[in-house]
Amino acid sequence: MNPFSPIRKVYQGIADRRQMFRLFDRHAQRPNREHVDAGSLYSGEWFEVGRVEHDYMLEILPPLWMRGEMFALREFLTDSITSVFYTLRIDARTRYFHAYCDLNVARSPAEMRDAIVERESWPVKAMTREERLEHIWSATHDEYRGYAGDRWLPEHRGKRTVLYYGGRQGTMLKLLDELTDDEIAAKLPVHLRYLPGRIAA
Repeated sequence: MNPFSPIRKVYQGIADRRQMFRLFDRHAQRPNREHVDAGSLYSGEWFEVGRVEHDYMLEILPPLWMRGEMFALREFLTDSITSVFYTLRIDARTRYFHAYCDLNVARSPAEMRDAIVERESWPVKAMTREERLEHIWSATHDEYRGYAGDRWLPEHRGKRTVLYYGGRQGTMLKLLDELTDDEIAAKLPVHLRYLPGRIAA
């Protein structure tokens, strides 16, 4: 699950309503927002929500459709990408999830469901490096994250950046993807800092 994979978890834990609405538009600061199709940025992103948040979204507008354990929102993010909410039974627990699915892709909602179940059925609590980076991006306030601009080398422009406190070196702007393991750990909350990477079932 890397930032360019079709399906990726972008937040560790259960998002409350405030967090959920922030996660709906994690890429709000992207360059050329009005002129560049952001479908590829959002399609495949997913995270867990609470039952209250799930039910709120079900009741706010009539869904586009409902199929068993999932429903799709009527309002599209882009031409073919919309929110799909899931109620899934995983390891004898009922849990709730939000994902962005491209409805132009056959079986996209079902494939997303299967990927979520597979990911959340790992035998131990763990996070990949990519998931750590996505969580940092999701949890960082807008004023402390952004995109590399003209002062960066051409090959880095447009990439995601975060502010990092480097001790004696002070606060610096760093490319998200180039954070070291120690820098990643320092930016994660304590309860996520020392989780192992993926362990196969």
